[in-house]
Amino acid sequence: MHAPSRPSPALPRAPFLTRPAPVRTGLALAAVFGVLLALVAGAWEPLVSLDRHVADGLHPVAVEHRGWTRCVRVLSDWLWDPWTMRAALALAVLWLLRRRDLLSAAWIAGTSALGTALQQGIKAAVGRARPSWPDPVATAHYAAFPSGHALSATVACGLLVWLLWRYGARARGLGAAAAAAAVSVLGVGLTRLYLGVHWASDVLGGWLLGAALVAASVGLFGTVTRRRAGGGS
Repeated sequence: MHAPSRPSPALPRAPFLTRPAPVRTGLALAAVFGVLLALVAGAWEPLVSLDRHVADGLHPVAVEHRGWTRCVRVLSDWLWDPWTMRAALALAVLWLLRRRDLLSAAWIAGTSALGTALQQGIKAAVGRARPSWPDPVATAHYAAFPSGHALSATVACGLLVWLLWRYGARARGLGAAAAAAAVSVLGVGLTRLYLGVHWASDVLGGWLLGAALVAASVGLFGTVTRRRAGGGS
């Protein structure tokens, strides 16, 4: 009789697969952003053509419907402006400090600051020109890629919804907050396209980088808090 065969030892899992799910999601989104960044930096013709097609289709609408365009500018320049998003996060940080949740306050502030730094650094490195029009309906400064409005809204809304979840918000309230966040993130991207100050790939890049940052930040926060609760083991 043959001796029973022993089961082969399990192969060690790749570090990527052993990380928390939010971190893995963040890494995947960052990888997609990296591909888009390479295409934008290399001026890949199909992407450039698509961006121009979207811009050329929206701009005449914005020029013709001035009343609606003024409303869109209010949404883009005030309600969903990056400084409005940062102010919302600053209020959240102050609230956390009052509750003596120093780690969460520092984490949210650090994530927001990192998002701004990444956005400005990539803008400067890529140096992509914004759409140019003989009859613009809005103006914007600095380089185009990635969209700061789209990134800031994604980071702020994502972190605020996560904070509500951490503090036990009821399902109905959490659902309403998530819906408002989705409308804000999608809405601000569409307003930037409608106003002709960004290419479609700029907005997509802002969404991808912002979502990657939030996912990675949330995942790493969970890892840190679990280790603290376990005494560092």
